[in-house]
Amino acid sequence: MIKLSTNQAVNGNESINDKWLQIIGLPLAVLPFVFFYLHEYGYHWSLFAQTFIWGLASTGITWQLLRWWVIRVRRQFGERAEFRQRVVKTFLGYFVFTILMQPGETWFVSHMDFTGLIAPAEFPRVYLIHIGMALLFAFLVGGIYESMYYLQKNREAIREAEALKKATLQSQYDSLKNQVNPHFLFNSLNSLSSLITEDKKQAGAFLDELASVYRYLLQEGERELTSLRSEVTFIRSYIFLIETRFSSAISFDIQVDDRFLDDLMPPLTLQTLVENAIRYNVILPEKPLRLTIQTLENGRLLVSNPIQLKPLRVTAIPIGLGTLTDRFRRLGLPALEINDNGEEFRVTVPLLRKG
Repeated sequence: MIKLSTNQAVNGNESINDKWLQIIGLPLAVLPFVFFYLHEYGYHWSLFAQTFIWGLASTGITWQLLRWWVIRVRRQFGERAEFRQRVVKTFLGYFVFTILMQPGETWFVSHMDFTGLIAPAEFPRVYLIHIGMALLFAFLVGGIYESMYYLQKNREAIREAEALKKATLQSQYDSLKNQVNPHFLFNSLNSLSSLITEDKKQAGAFLDELASVYRYLLQEGERELTSLRSEVTFIRSYIFLIETRFSSAISFDIQVDDRFLDDLMPPLTLQTLVENAIRYNVILPEKPLRLTIQTLENGRLLVSNPIQLKPLRVTAIPIGLGTLTDRFRRLGLPALEINDNGEEFRVTVPLLRKG
């Protein structure tokens, strides 16, 4: 008899946990119609029992139909920002289903009378009363459930914001560790010390690039996004330090199209990927490592290197790449594409168009 919407959260294949809502809601939806028949045709226990049973059956069927409709709409407009589209389409469905089905239910109950007390439903008065009651209850309960759904989405947004804040703090912590990484600093100072005695001009250039690296770490490390131009400028300084340390054992090929220089990405992305390659691969003059950084026509950045893993298991936890992946996810950016075919390790980085 009544069209009641039910749901809590429907996204993708999530189920609706609404058993108790149906147990409580079905009788409440039926009772107004039962009392209408009792008031119209007399207060008799058999009339009460018949209308209540028919009401439970018809309302249960209609409930499942409306439940299917709500799931369908929420799969299409499930986000909090799509509140208006979702409400309009959902309640339009309530209205259409009620107008189409309620007259048939009213006719059925009045003609399937085993008590002999119910007269054929008076048209249009009884039909309009039943349609009005059904719409009122459906919209009332639908409004309650839409409010519950919106509040749930709001709680999810708060949890997501908290998770992003936590991930940002973790990223800042990791960046801070990179800034004061004793191994990197020790190796850099070692290289600088050697250059001072061997080539003072080269030592001066090395010191300038080292200052550029730490300046970038301090300035950009806390930002969520930076331009590809800034990342490339930074990584060239960083590469200068790496090449000075490893000499001919490592080389880089940077091919970045000027069209993408203003695109955005999380800062220190390239440093993380370069460090990851250095950490896990053999770097020797007789077995040099070559890293390639290049933009693709689809507006993405590819960082690749041949796989030549160190023979000994690396004990350091590879948190860099995992943290970077999580950072992209938390910022709502397309995911990194990581491919390892046994011969080459490739990471495709999505770039965000500025503006």
